[in-house]
Amino acid sequence: MSVYLKKATVAGTAKQEKTQHIVEEMLNNIRERGEAAVREYAAKFDNWKRDFILSEEEIQRLVASVPQQAKDDIAFSYQQVHGFALKQRESLRGFETELYPGVVLGQRLVPCKCAGCYVPGGRFAHAASAIMSVATSKAAGVSFVVACSPPRGDSINPAVAYALTLAKADAIMAIGGVQAIATMAFGLFTGKPADIIVGPGNALVAEAKRLLFGQIGIDVFAGPTESMVIADKTADPVVVAVDLVSQAEHGADSPVWLVTDSKELGEKVMEIMPKVINDLPHPEIALSAWNDYGEVILCRDREEIAEVSDEYAAEHVQVITEDPDWYLQKLENYGSLFLGEACTVAYGDKVSGTNHILPTKKAGRYSGGLSVGKFLKFLTYQKLTPDANRKIAAVASRISRIEGMEGHARSADIRLRKYFPDEKFDFEVYRQKSY
Repeated sequence: MSVYLKKATVAGTAKQEKTQHIVEEMLNNIRERGEAAVREYAAKFDNWKRDFILSEEEIQRLVASVPQQAKDDIAFSYQQVHGFALKQRESLRGFETELYPGVVLGQRLVPCKCAGCYVPGGRFAHAASAIMSVATSKAAGVSFVVACSPPRGDSINPAVAYALTLAKADAIMAIGGVQAIATMAFGLFTGKPADIIVGPGNALVAEAKRLLFGQIGIDVFAGPTESMVIADKTADPVVVAVDLVSQAEHGADSPVWLVTDSKELGEKVMEIMPKVINDLPHPEIALSAWNDYGEVILCRDREEIAEVSDEYAAEHVQVITEDPDWYLQKLENYGSLFLGEACTVAYGDKVSGTNHILPTKKAGRYSGGLSVGKFLKFLTYQKLTPDANRKIAAVASRISRIEGMEGHARSADIRLRKYFPDEKFDFEVYRQKSY
């Protein structure tokens, strides 16, 4: 049975109810007052009083200010992410089949018409997030993509603007927070309501997406970033500690977990974690995340490690062990998997090609991360020959009456009467009246 060498001191946030109240109030205000309410929130929270949709001239001004090395790096990230998304799209297909003579069944893959992509502002310039959401939606075939990012100073971050341009966003808006999510959902300023809204954000943004789910689709029910490192006695404790700290810097409520079957490794990582954290330029956030949410779990063997990992269903799972491919075959609940010491979570966050918009709060038990499939509707269709009704209509009629749904049964019966007027059936067929 696993034991904790270190256990989280904070089980979760107590802010959910307050956050929900704030967001509900804002969404209701925007529903009622539309663009006027959005302008007020933008002025209040971001001191933004200009047009929200960036002009082509403004975009080009921002792009021109991005250093060439940054452009090259962002372009490489785009090639990886967009390339992987295109391969995902190729793996999905429509089809048509005839399982019973005369009964043709089919599937079409149809992209959403409009997607909204949120790109956070805050402490970091999330150029990678711009690529993850917009490039993936475009690979899926979405015809119109609206991207929103909070203004900082005189506009949005230039690197974000370049990433959005590279990924071919159709409208780039300088707007953040709940008002951005509502703007995309209701089609304000663009006249194009989003069918789905994707992208990471703070607790208010996540709550706005949650409350609007149903009216729109969303990518995942997002919480704070989570990362788990699975390591055995062969792992370098310094590498393990650095990787844990790299994810703890996301936020003060971002949990990082180490699961190991080596007590020596676990204790060594715990010993050096404060030193690695204190070496950061701004250690406060990572220190808070580690102190309050960090855990080190000691297991008997790799079988128990796998059980613990699937129970946590972490957003990111990094495997630094003697045989990482064993975990590839064994683990089932996670957002994205990083195998071997040469592969760190930061690569997936920024450039390797898989999407970094991933499920948290154990949603990995039933959902994967953002992919082209999130932007596609799997639409089915069917067509029958009259002769196929001899079997299909008869079975449908009998099942409908088992369920007590006479109207359903009669819609099958009328076809039996019409197509086979001289035949006898093993049940009484509805006799159509003169209407």
